[in-house]
Amino acid sequence: SVDTSKAAVAAAAIAAGAAVVNDVTALSDPEMAAVCADAGCGLILMHMKGTPRTMQDDPRYGDVVAEVSEFLAGRLGQAVAAGIDAGRVWLDPGIGFGKTVEHNLELLARIGEVAELGRPVVVGTSRKNFIGVVTGREVDQRIGGSVATNVLALAGGASVLRVHDVAATVDAVRVAEPILGLSEVPAGAAA
Repeated sequence: SVDTSKAAVAAAAIAAGAAVVNDVTALSDPEMAAVCADAGCGLILMHMKGTPRTMQDDPRYGDVVAEVSEFLAGRLGQAVAAGIDAGRVWLDPGIGFGKTVEHNLELLARIGEVAELGRPVVVGTSRKNFIGVVTGREVDQRIGGSVATNVLALAGGASVLRVHDVAATVDAVRVAEPILGLSEVPAGAAA
């Protein structure tokens, strides 16, 4: 995959073998949808309020979940109108991108509302600043908070988790999924 907001970069990455474009500006480049439609690649549309330089400058929402969902629904519609198969689109509410600590927590608490858009929801909370604010931990000590937010996102309806600490997250998900009814206990497992 390639993380870019520029259609020319996406086209070059696709030509080099990338199968998924992660567009952190959700089609702000007017050529991006056409590039992805022509390539038949996967597309992740992420919400970000403002730009990377301005996104944390006093972000405000009336209802962060409703506004993020409405934005993503609109961009999904734009992608489909450009010829991208909706089945190839994943949605990312952009945890940490133009949101306060409270906004991030609200999005996680209500992630199921984003999932109601009918596309897989990608959540990336790993080691993010809001976890540090809540726990008082430095970035390299946020594994517990990261794993907790990932399990709660999964329980709420997220489908894809972006993580730094893969082993800890996999263990947590393996335990959480049968509890949540998302998978069976492995065959032959003894109590």
